Amino acid sequence: MTRMHTLAAAAIVALAAHAAQADTLPTSGTLVVVPAFGEVKQVNDQATATLAIEEQDKDKAAAASRVNLKMKQGAEIVKREDPGAVLKTQGYYTYPVYPEDRPVAPGAVAKMRVPTAWRVGQYLQVTTTNLDKLPKTVAAAQRILTLNSLNFGLSPEATRKLDDQRIAATYKNLNERIASIAKAMGRNLSDAVLDTVDFEGSGNYAQREGGAMAAPMMMRSAKSMDAAPVEEPSFEPGETTLQMHLVGKVKFR
Repeated sequence: MTRMHTLAAAAIVALAAHAAQADTLPTSGTLVVVPAFGEVKQVNDQATATLAIEEQDKDKAAAASRVNLKMKQGAEIVKREDPGAVLKTQGYYTYPVYPEDRPVAPGAVAKMRVPTAWRVGQYLQVTTTNLDKLPKTVAAAQRILTLNSLNFGLSPEATRKLDDQRIAATYKNLNERIASIAKAMGRNLSDAVLDTVDFEGSGNYAQREGGAMAAPMMMRSAKSMDAAPVEEPSFEPGETTLQMHLVGKVKFR
């Protein structure tokens, strides 16, 4: 009886092993598509400020003349405070100002609208990496111009450096996921051959800087270069996060 029990137990073990093998799919020649993800962060090292000037006058030429003079003065201030900044004038506009519309009596002929004044303005874009001096530069410029917008981002040099790190982090994640998949399939990592790496699946993660210029707004202009000093504003540059997705194809021998 003992011998019979032993033979029966061996038969059960053999059957169980055979069933386990039958439940495991063969993986030789399998092509596996593996998505990977990487992310890196860095403190912003560049600022883009948009300064503006606007004047209003019944005489269009007078308003334009004051805008031209003050924009020139404001640009000179920025250049003096931050010689390394890149300046770009843009968005020159001239708009008529009309009186309020009054209801027209029934049967009366509406009169042609005649402007009572003119609004003239211009924008100055300032790009700089001198963030330590940025509050002082903006405060000095605000004696003449107004601060319309301010955006922080990465300089081209920092972007290139961070992009190298982003690619390395994403590729590392791909290798880690391939190792996990090989283990789950009961295969050795050495059996896997990387067939394709598709970086086109990463999408466009470039930080949008600036954007569409805001619509002209009514602004109070400084009267002269002798305007009262402006207290320095406080800025926090924050950080930029760059992400990347890629897809790898792995074939098991």
